[in-house]
Amino acid sequence: MTDLVPPPARPERAAVLIAGGGPVGMLLAAELGIQGVGAVVIEPHRRTVDTPRAGTLHARTVQSLLRRDYLRLSHPGSLTEHRSTGFHFGGMPVLEISAPTAEGPPLLGQPQEALERAFESRARKAGADIRRGHRVQHLRVHDTHVEVGIRADDEDYTIEAGYVVGCDGARSTVREQAGFPSTTSAPTFDAIVGQVRLLDPFAVPGGWTHTAEGWTLINVNPQGLSRVITHDFSHPLPPRRRPVLLDDLRRTASRILGRDVPMDRPAHLSRFSDFSRLADTYRRGRVLLAGDAAHVHAPLGGQGLNTGLQDAFNLGWKLALAAGGEAPPALLDTYTEERRPVAEAVIANTRTQSALMRPGPEFDPLRAHTADLFRLPEVNRRIADVISGQGVTYPAKGAGSRWEGGFLPNHRLHTDSGPFSVAELLADARPLLLLTPRAGAAPESCARGWADRLRVVRLTDGQPLEWDALLCRPDGYTAWAAQGAESGPDRLAAALTCWFGPPVAGR
Repeated sequence: MTDLVPPPARPERAAVLIAGGGPVGMLLAAELGIQGVGAVVIEPHRRTVDTPRAGTLHARTVQSLLRRDYLRLSHPGSLTEHRSTGFHFGGMPVLEISAPTAEGPPLLGQPQEALERAFESRARKAGADIRRGHRVQHLRVHDTHVEVGIRADDEDYTIEAGYVVGCDGARSTVREQAGFPSTTSAPTFDAIVGQVRLLDPFAVPGGWTHTAEGWTLINVNPQGLSRVITHDFSHPLPPRRRPVLLDDLRRTASRILGRDVPMDRPAHLSRFSDFSRLADTYRRGRVLLAGDAAHVHAPLGGQGLNTGLQDAFNLGWKLALAAGGEAPPALLDTYTEERRPVAEAVIANTRTQSALMRPGPEFDPLRAHTADLFRLPEVNRRIADVISGQGVTYPAKGAGSRWEGGFLPNHRLHTDSGPFSVAELLADARPLLLLTPRAGAAPESCARGWADRLRVVRLTDGQPLEWDALLCRPDGYTAWAAQGAESGPDRLAAALTCWFGPPVAGR
């Protein structure tokens, strides 16, 4: 009698697998969960890593978090009153970033690990399956799914996912395994960041400091650990992956500042540069990239984290529709079309900042000329909008109105059910059709075919809005808007089908 051999276990199945559980991956999992798609998140670290990383949320990210109830305003604020804060460009304090008080602060300090924890908690509550201590080993892409090989401790297993999103950082396994081509530029400086105790903290200059040898950025803490960053333009540059020793940071800081900088007790040491990489596309079939897996650049101005979080807001609702079978065929292609140019602009401005930071005296006239240009309000606003993300608009589809592709301001809207802000109406991540009395009955009648995925809000009269009817995407950007005769159902039906799939039959 032969022994019975059990049949091989069938691979697990998942609608979406996210490789990487940093802030971008966790936010994407939360966004999918809000839409009813429970993602599996594969994260090698067993717990959140507390290291000195990005800690600045820029205005557009604050505004997006507000629209999903990750943040709340202490008071309603106004769209006409602005709050401003100073910021740097290439180490020079020449920028002023402002935002309407109804949109929250223009800058918000938030440690990256705190964001990761908050997004993870929200993702778990929304149904995400988060597996820490697991690592993606390989991908095999098929027409109908992606086979993902995963290792946990000493065991291997497989998940068949409808879609895979690589949020696994600059050295992304997903990007390499799926064969995404990229465009790169070589580094021009080597930077060391350390969390250390300064033995003579009052002798060290705080903030940005420029000398003939380079730049330092030091957050001095006399009672504990200080963050010390050096930017060294000496060539040849060391290998990017060479380990960093405390003596490397001490020696470089002392040379740049021209004085001894004694330090000890390093809690963290790492190296970065202004090397840049931009994936040529963010999607290859059922595999997509987000965050550092898609774009890497110098961390000047805290733009990397913010760009990655905006990737997640853009992709989340689209991928949920695709995973649910409701998306029009080209919807996921708009992810690359909309988000890659944003990262391209970020890389361009970080490379510009790197050029301005070259320490030699031959670059002093360039720095002086740039500072003069930034005193022009229109120049300052344009660069501030790039850094803060408030200048981002997406291309309109077809012959769109002037509102399409723009971010819908946080209006205080009056309805029969009471006043609501745009942020409050977008908290459940459903698209909004906002109709004033001037819009008539036709748009609401047209929208009935999408009632399963669309929220229609009738506004009361007397509000100073330039449009009569407006369709807002879940990420806060305008998909369609119209005035007067433009409010007819044909263009609205085309926009609804383009962004949210065909209507339900019979409605």
